[in-house]
Amino acid sequence: MNSISAIILAAGESKRMKVPKMLLPFHGKTMLEKVIGNVISSEVFHTLVVLGSNREEILGSISHLPVNHCYNENYRNGMLSSVQCGFKNLPEGFDAVLVFPGDQPFIEPEVINLVIRSFRETGKGIVIPVYGNRRGHPMLIGSKYRDVIGNLDDTAGLRSLAEIYKEDLFEVKTNSPGILKDFDTEEDYQNETNK
Repeated sequence: MNSISAIILAAGESKRMKVPKMLLPFHGKTMLEKVIGNVISSEVFHTLVVLGSNREEILGSISHLPVNHCYNENYRNGMLSSVQCGFKNLPEGFDAVLVFPGDQPFIEPEVINLVIRSFRETGKGIVIPVYGNRRGHPMLIGSKYRDVIGNLDDTAGLRSLAEIYKEDLFEVKTNSPGILKDFDTEEDYQNETNK
């Protein structure tokens, strides 16, 4: 059991930011480069970036990194459509997939490895990291849910998987508030970069 894949969601329109947030400068890189760097520094074996809005610009910024990519032509339909696109484009034979929002650069490789280790040790098909009783990212999904993901209801979203199959869910406690921190507005971004 060592074929762990990652899907990084970078297809959104960044409507509340007015600029493509995946390309915002973040600690000497773009935000998306930082997220990818964290993922490829972990035990993840294969990484797939899902593109949509601003596809060419974002692809140009990550073309030097060891990741694959796919294009979600339905990106305006929301995050679940990008997760579904990612699952369709994964190679066969993976054991599990970690799903990362492209705007969460504080998810450290150690946390990613903790989630992977929890999957291996518990045998559960869904693993979600928790900080202070709040569920964060990345969500790990076992390969047995590949077809289920394709049939999830758009309105319910990916989190509904954990409700439908709660007996197969493991919540792993972390000491990392970074699993909760994303950037939805310009104010969020400015507050972080001005620290």
